[in-house]
Amino acid sequence: MALAQRLAVPFRDTDADVESALGMSVSDIFLEHGEDHFRAAERAAVLAALADHPGVLALGGGAVLDPDVRAELVRHWVVYLNVSSSDAARRVGLARDRPLLVEGPRTRLAALLKARRPLYEQVAAVTVDTGALGIEDVVASILIEHAGRVSR
Repeated sequence: MALAQRLAVPFRDTDADVESALGMSVSDIFLEHGEDHFRAAERAAVLAALADHPGVLALGGGAVLDPDVRAELVRHWVVYLNVSSSDAARRVGLARDRPLLVEGPRTRLAALLKARRPLYEQVAAVTVDTGALGIEDVVASILIEHAGRVSR
């Protein structure tokens, strides 16, 4: 959201789109309907947003698992926020509202990041290693890359 504010463009989160469309939280969707149902809804939400959203779009971490989503993402300017397992664990709070992290959260999180990293790298125009960076530093890094892209 901070990037969208700095660019003065709309912000949209596809997880929020899924929750709105299905009338329940991501955790409840997983619990009530399973991951396959969630992934289908996520795919539809991401493809719709990529087709009509003019601003910054936040994707759920698993969105890149879908080949059709990846095929569409490469047509857009994608920023991959690379995060270490320990930083990710601190940020997501280990299983709080994260259905895929309920059992063995640290191990599962590391495995998810390892499996998804190459997919994000495949679609990303820019990778920002977030490391110890705060939000403003991450935004500044993205803005520098964006300015270079716009000036070409």
